[in-house]
Amino acid sequence: MGQLTGPTDPSVDAHWHVHEARRGFFTDTSICIGCKACEVACKEWNRNPRDGDLELTGMSYDNTVALGASTWRHVAFIEQDRESIERARESGRELVGLGMPAIRDTAPVRGEASAGEAMPAWGEADVTPPDTPEFRWLMSSDVCKHCTHAGCLDVCPTGAMMRTEFGTVVVQNDICNGCGTCVAGCPFGVVERRSDGTVAPTTREGHRKGEQPPVDNRGIAQKCTLCYDRLRDDETPACAKTCPTTSIKFGEREAMVATARERVAQLHAQGMTEARLYGANENDGVGGTGSVFLLLDEPEVYGLPPDPRVCTADLMTMYKRAGTAAAGMIAAAAVSFLSARKRGR
Repeated sequence: MGQLTGPTDPSVDAHWHVHEARRGFFTDTSICIGCKACEVACKEWNRNPRDGDLELTGMSYDNTVALGASTWRHVAFIEQDRESIERARESGRELVGLGMPAIRDTAPVRGEASAGEAMPAWGEADVTPPDTPEFRWLMSSDVCKHCTHAGCLDVCPTGAMMRTEFGTVVVQNDICNGCGTCVAGCPFGVVERRSDGTVAPTTREGHRKGEQPPVDNRGIAQKCTLCYDRLRDDETPACAKTCPTTSIKFGEREAMVATARERVAQLHAQGMTEARLYGANENDGVGGTGSVFLLLDEPEVYGLPPDPRVCTADLMTMYKRAGTAAAGMIAAAAVSFLSARKRGR
């Protein structure tokens, strides 16, 4: 697979005259308690309607199922038994290789430390995952990835998709024509068109909540903006500010990646070899993401693509092949024409 190259700060390509450090999320799924406070805060701040009748869907306690036009943060509940937990840890051992520190048979239970071992400090709260050897929930708050190389931004024909000065990607509602090209262009399945409801418009000049009246946005592509209106006021996105366990952290992306790597090392030292990062690799198919995740199993378990790739990555190769094919067809037609003329003499 070819690698994408370019700056890790995508706002450079957008030619913003005001340079801001790239912002992003670090979502630590190991301390998510599934309270869905982030979902509620996101909907309240962005005036997004609820999805359905809040009935159980058969997906554990998940009643919103997936990210969508009106759900910009989605908390998944994935139930795992002992066998699944062991598989996750074994796949984690394969990822980290032989350099792993000595591990225990099971991860520590909340509030427990082995003899002579101090409980790790992580902020002010005890963030030891509250798991048992027999069962656990993988609770994960998913969100738009705000990719370094964003497929939705590349394929948008109207310029409605905009790269902000913070390196994030937002939809300008007053420019979007609802064509849906961005929906197919997102390798994570994040973007969706709104079927009903109204929200405040997302424009270059009207981001602050209440600055402009709500508009009808039916048919318009919608997704997380990383609370662009709040960023412009130097405020934390609503989901991160609301999260009671600090599972959702917000800040400059470089700092978030460093924090994420530190947390993975801490969990590995505790014997949780299944801990791994998602979105921190700048050589992946989207150049790394603005939203970085700490996962406790393979990405597929969380419904995430294991090898995301921007849809426009192979355009130059495709153009070359198309040009070669066209030249071959023209040459074949010319040979056929000349052969026919010779036979007609």
